Amino acid sequence: MSGHYAYAWEFHVAPELQAEFEQHYGPDGTWARLFRRSPGYIETLLLRDRSTAGRYVTVDRWRDEGAYLAFRSAFLREYEQLDRQCERLTTSEQSLGAFDECGG
Repeated sequence: MSGHYAYAWEFHVAPELQAEFEQHYGPDGTWARLFRRSPGYIETLLLRDRSTAGRYVTVDRWRDEGAYLAFRSAFLREYEQLDRQCERLTTSEQSLGAFDECGG
């Protein structure tokens, strides 16, 4: 049996926008509320780097890749709209990849 599916993103955020960024990207933020509309969503982790100011990593966990792909298909318009709205909050963003959880 395979583990859950997860993907991670790295973001750099200007100091004056960090609180707003955390409101949108945190575990109870705007993105997580959109993801919760899909039954295959598990959770979002928001990590703030202790040594690099303004650097964050998000990890979004899904039951499996199929659940994530079904969400993207069903909520494409809402996803793209939210992505455009949040674009101004970051100075850069980069995918860190998709992962299969091990163990458990």
